[in-house]
Amino acid sequence: MPITDSLSLIASPIAGPPAHPTPVPEIIAALRRVAPLDGLTDAEYEWLATHGTERTAQAGARVFSGGAPVSAMTIILKGEIHVRRDQGGPMALFIGRSGQITGLLPFSRMKASGGMGYAASDTWVIDIGKNLFPEMLAAIPSMAQRCVSILLDRTREVTRMEQQAEKLAALGKLAGNLSHELNNPASAAQRSASSLMRELRTYGAQKYQLGSLCFSPEQAGRYRAWEADVRSTLAAPSVGLGLPATMDQNDREEGITRWLQQHTVGNPWTIAPTLAEAGVTVDQLNSLASFADDTVIAVALAAFASALRAERMTEAMLESTARIFELIRAIKDYSYMDQAPIQEIDLANGLDNTLSMFASRLAEVAIERDYDPELPCISVYGSELNQVWTAIIENALEAMEGLPDAKLRLKTKISGDMALIEIWDAGPGIPAALQSRIFEPFFTTKPPGKGLGLGLDAANRIVQKHRGFIRVESRPGATCFQVRLPLNQLQAY
Repeated sequence: MPITDSLSLIASPIAGPPAHPTPVPEIIAALRRVAPLDGLTDAEYEWLATHGTERTAQAGARVFSGGAPVSAMTIILKGEIHVRRDQGGPMALFIGRSGQITGLLPFSRMKASGGMGYAASDTWVIDIGKNLFPEMLAAIPSMAQRCVSILLDRTREVTRMEQQAEKLAALGKLAGNLSHELNNPASAAQRSASSLMRELRTYGAQKYQLGSLCFSPEQAGRYRAWEADVRSTLAAPSVGLGLPATMDQNDREEGITRWLQQHTVGNPWTIAPTLAEAGVTVDQLNSLASFADDTVIAVALAAFASALRAERMTEAMLESTARIFELIRAIKDYSYMDQAPIQEIDLANGLDNTLSMFASRLAEVAIERDYDPELPCISVYGSELNQVWTAIIENALEAMEGLPDAKLRLKTKISGDMALIEIWDAGPGIPAALQSRIFEPFFTTKPPGKGLGLGLDAANRIVQKHRGFIRVESRPGATCFQVRLPLNQLQAY
């Protein structure tokens, strides 16, 4: 909510008692329209009407302040109350509507309001102070069950919203990783494509000049043989991929530049880097000079270098687009798109596909794989199981962030009649006092705003759905999450 809106709410009128108390029969009539109270006796409705405290508020008026102590159960008889949280998040806005019961309830551990509440329209409520709760439960015995039902519904709704927020946050991280990972090959392909057309024009012009030299059949044959010999020893392609030049390449480039200058080749600085990168040596250039004069050498090497650049650009485009298709395949395998809910899954492939989603964050992390080749495929909900690997690997990477010796170890093996998957990280570890709580919903050791505490809870529920087990062992420098899943599908489904 904008700051100006917050300030206007702070300065707005506050809800209070009506100028004239509402007659009890009208309050009872309004209470009968509250669904959670449906079925009360006349005497019970009357008790609420006579013991409750009325409050009314005009649209925009403040009903309660954020963080203020909560001391009453509130029955909304008319209007809407909007609650805004300053810290945002999935529960940044909560709406209490006419016919709902909110606020402090019997058996609730609520201490303070989670945000500022204000009337969205003319509002009328009845407050039952917590000091009246024992008397209310004695006068209306069914209120105990009704309040518990409201609390359960409230918990389920908050949990649903928090879980949805956790999924959206995970999806946002996944999208960020993918966009970063796809950006590299896409940018390389774009750079190569933009340069390729210009280089092809240059190459065409150089080949025309080469043809105009009127080689004798013997010279043409020797030149083709020389080019074939050089190409047979070319280095692996690296143009456009951002690979650093080696010391040998730098020395070779300096030697080629001097050789080109000695043979009066124009603009040697445009030719020497390409030849050096391809692995051309001075001895091979001397072989060319043994049957061609300086005029032929200048044109021949310019055409040859241009051809190499065009080929390297094409190779870079092929490698970049292949990487993009590889990522798309990994995404499909990760999400198990266009497949049945239950599949025979290779656990090692599932782990590797999950790693592909984090490729942009693994540059400084050593990956060690120890997959048992004898481990058979198992029948699981593939897309759900990948959420388990995602949650564990995500936590591992965050725990090792900034460590100089970050290492992630993935291991699979057969353990009795179950598949055992271990994911190790070299992070600072989980304190022993907290290890028993990390699978609790909404419990997190991350700083505020970094997590909702639902990732491992969801992982635990998915593993249990497969009739499996998940546990953690942790000490400084070595944290291991162990997941056990039944090998026999009849044990799981």
